[in-house]
Amino acid sequence: MRIDVVTIFPGYTEPLGLSLVGKAVRDGRLDLRVHDLRDWTEDRHRTVDDTPVGGGAGMVMRPDVWGAALDDLVTADSHVLLPSPAGRVLDQSLVEALAAEPHLVIACGRYEGIDARVAEHYAQAARLTEVSLGDYVVNGGEVAALAIVEAVARLLPGVVGNPQSLVEESHADGLLEYPVYTRPPVWRGREVPAVLLSGHHGQIARWRRDQALRRTAARRPDLLARLDPATLDEADRAALADLDGADGLVDPSG
Repeated sequence: MRIDVVTIFPGYTEPLGLSLVGKAVRDGRLDLRVHDLRDWTEDRHRTVDDTPVGGGAGMVMRPDVWGAALDDLVTADSHVLLPSPAGRVLDQSLVEALAAEPHLVIACGRYEGIDARVAEHYAQAARLTEVSLGDYVVNGGEVAALAIVEAVARLLPGVVGNPQSLVEESHADGLLEYPVYTRPPVWRGREVPAVLLSGHHGQIARWRRDQALRRTAARRPDLLARLDPATLDEADRAALADLDGADGLVDPSG
């Protein structure tokens, strides 16, 4: 996979050279390229923004500069991602879809955003998705770019050493992950649950599944509402029967 990130602050993406993403780049599993948007400017001040048409606070990023950059980077296989508070919220299902793409181009806006005609044009000329990290505003798209690259890269084959980690983590099956523990078995008077020390793999798997269901019901009942009840077995239903977060999803009577 190739990912191009376009920004006026290339240094913001330096953390992507660390840990698993950095290793994926060095191993050739991910072709990550970071570009300075100012390289596509034509004036001596390298101007990327201008005042809003119609008045208003702040500055707006120019469509001619963005157009020049994206024209050079976007191909028939590209999917352009535009971080925006008005976009689709980034979730695991979107990440999985993006990880299957051959080429992503992430356009990091700043100030009051990118001239709206850029999104309109590339939504028709190529493929474009506006993506939001959530219902809040940050200073620019670079934060979202870091999150997108990190989330997508770890799903690429060979990036995560133990593929089972991807199966068991939060949101992989629509649930939050169960609580995890390591040594020592007792810390500040708090003990690791006995079942995890039992060596009984079936009981451990059941305990983890129950904990995932209970944690999701308590913290993110909206996720439970999206589950297909047909995917729940009798033990799942028993684990959920007493939880308020499962109301309407599970019939305690079976």
